[in-house]
Amino acid sequence: MTEEFFPYEVAEQLQAYVYRLIDPRNGETFYVGKGRGDRVFRHALDASAEIESETDIMSSKLDRIREIQASNLEVDYVIHRHGMDDKTAFQVEAALIDAYPSLHNAVRGHHASIFGLATVKEILQRYNLPPMILDSGHRLLAITINKLRGRREEKVIFDLVRYCWPLSRKRAETVDYVLALDRGVVVGVFKPLRWSPAYAAEFSDISGLVDEPHRLAFQGERAAQEIWDFYVGQDGKRARPNDLPPARQACRYINC
Repeated sequence: MTEEFFPYEVAEQLQAYVYRLIDPRNGETFYVGKGRGDRVFRHALDASAEIESETDIMSSKLDRIREIQASNLEVDYVIHRHGMDDKTAFQVEAALIDAYPSLHNAVRGHHASIFGLATVKEILQRYNLPPMILDSGHRLLAITINKLRGRREEKVIFDLVRYCWPLSRKRAETVDYVLALDRGVVVGVFKPLRWSPAYAAEFSDISGLVDEPHRLAFQGERAAQEIWDFYVGQDGKRARPNDLPPARQACRYINC
């Protein structure tokens, strides 16, 4: 690898930046990230050292880098925009993630579920919905389920939201209700009854699952009707940015 770090003088000028990782074999952008300092080089170094995190296992980003390295090639790097503060960089990163649909990113970006890619029709539908009001007495886990693609079948929503997530079991077990969000709209609320490592055999009513024991899934049920009406209503309720802790992850705790 020819580059492994930026000189201090360069890193200081870059400030927060957004970068792309490109496969030199076909010119495809396979990962978009936000960083400071030498963050852009970290993925290739981790791949060489065979270091993985839970999200890397899911995204196959490191496997892609290892394939490139096995071909005696190096990842191509592009600094897409630099000289930003962190807040601006998160917004640029989220927009770029939306622009490259074949990425290995595990998540869509900062507040992407609310401000991210949407058709004009979806925007009009979302902002005509009533806002969600939070009850400070409930400990909530809000999970964005990006694979819903506009479907509103309750069983589909439940299946997507309960399997499976990179969570701490100790903290997950403090949750009263799990909110399912689709592009900034609360579309379901469920009461978890038991959290456990994600083994497909324990969720035989969901097809196509694979074991992911490093993640958690929950057995549960639809929340009582008054809770459903409060958080979801008839057609869903709009989550406001201030209601959700800012994060790039799909799972966010509220009042926990």
